[in-house]
Amino acid sequence: MKKALFIISSFLIFSCQPPTPESIEVAKAQTQSDYDPEATLMALGIKLPDAATPVANYVNAVRTGNLLFLAGKGPNKPGGGYVTGKVGQDLTIEEGYEAAQLAAISQLAVLKAELGNLNKVKRIVKVTGMVNCTSDFTNQPEVINGFSDLMVKVFGDRGKHARAAVGMGSLPRNIAVEIEAVVEVE
Repeated sequence: MKKALFIISSFLIFSCQPPTPESIEVAKAQTQSDYDPEATLMALGIKLPDAATPVANYVNAVRTGNLLFLAGKGPNKPGGGYVTGKVGQDLTIEEGYEAAQLAAISQLAVLKAELGNLNKVKRIVKVTGMVNCTSDFTNQPEVINGFSDLMVKVFGDRGKHARAAVGMGSLPRNIAVEIEAVVEVE
């Protein structure tokens, strides 16, 4: 969006003419051609794992229309297992942030498996982040920022989303965070 506005404002400055609908479409097309979440992942050094198989009676994603509802995922470690423990007791905010980034990578793996190509993501719409934390811990947003920040890095403005970040007394298997999302897709 910023690039499109820059192109349009440059057009106005240099031509002293208002943009035409055609010039706006050209600007949009140019910014669309720059959209490549998979190249961004490579540039960030992130290799997506295979999407984890659900461990109970549910599926990783349900599609209805152009919305994909992603089941909650935890922070899978690259070598196997999960990041576990309570933030504010066993883990610092920074460790919780890193756990939320791992949950984001797990969700990206699900998106890739469901869509075949992350370029089909139109928007991360809504995120619910649950933090396994002590009862007096109040920095859940700073933890879930690990997920949100990575979505914005990968998808740009399309990664900006509505969000809830809440504390939980416990999470399955003592995982540090669990994050679910709603994604608009092509």
